Amino acid sequence: MNVNIYQFPKQLKNMISALLLSLTFGVILGLGFLYYTTSYSPIEAIERYNGSQVSDEFEIVENYPKPISEIFITTHNHIIAFTLIFTLVCTIFYFSSILKNGWKNFLLIEPFISIIISFGSLWLMRFVNPGFAYLMAVSSTLIYLSYFIMVGLILYEIFFKKS
Repeated sequence: MNVNIYQFPKQLKNMISALLLSLTFGVILGLGFLYYTTSYSPIEAIERYNGSQVSDEFEIVENYPKPISEIFITTHNHIIAFTLIFTLVCTIFYFSSILKNGWKNFLLIEPFISIIISFGSLWLMRFVNPGFAYLMAVSSTLIYLSYFIMVGLILYEIFFKKS
């Protein structure tokens, strides 16, 4: 198929722009929540899921270890939501004319791999070894970089690229 985003009808480009801006607002809110709960720190993520260390038996902990039911619902909701978000964004990005071959292929596949690694490492961090928080941080960073690069390139093509 040889159709590019800049060739889409104006109404479709407007709808895609509105969709991406709405999704991006939601993604930024999610990043804000992540900062609020972990300050983007692997150490604080470990504490959030594994619980606070207690030094005194009468100390009230700030974070209790997350129960398995909460981890199930968190991973379930996030894997489904992120997969749907990236299915939309990647489908639109497929029609982008700005990147070709290698980088484009990487961006079309990478988020789906990092979704599984990120939320799998959450389980590993909680139940195997806290060090998996660093794997979660790297894969999550790749997810968000992929998202913002693809959305930025799509919007650039919509607003600035001409036939």
